[in-house]
Amino acid sequence: MSELVAYVDGGSLGNPGPSGIGVVIEGNAGARIKIAKWIGRQDNNVAEYVALLEALQCALVLKAKTLHVYSDSQVVVRQMNGEYVCRSPRLYSLNWVCRKLARSLQFTISHIDREHNAEANRLANSAVRKRSH
Repeated sequence: MSELVAYVDGGSLGNPGPSGIGVVIEGNAGARIKIAKWIGRQDNNVAEYVALLEALQCALVLKAKTLHVYSDSQVVVRQMNGEYVCRSPRLYSLNWVCRKLARSLQFTISHIDREHNAEANRLANSAVRKRSH
């Protein structure tokens, strides 16, 4: 799986609140990986970054050469693309780690509307619901 596409989403019930991530990774052979994880009590932007981090780590484990990520978080996309400076102390370390891992790949990230990220959103919400009941 040298070329991967990932759809990532993070969400929290409350901001901060119980949080989860959803990641869908598609390979060039039609293979798909779906990840839904509880990540504790976080705010929404942290959850979005943790979802990106999960996709990056997965791509590296799979020895991918290329990773294109789609996210509905404008904050994460714009910070990763250098359009926004990351001034938030709670996001800075996540941004730094994601940028470091991204340098090991041919990495791109694009913003998509929430309705085009439904599967990752559903996975993130399912992770939150399973733990918060």
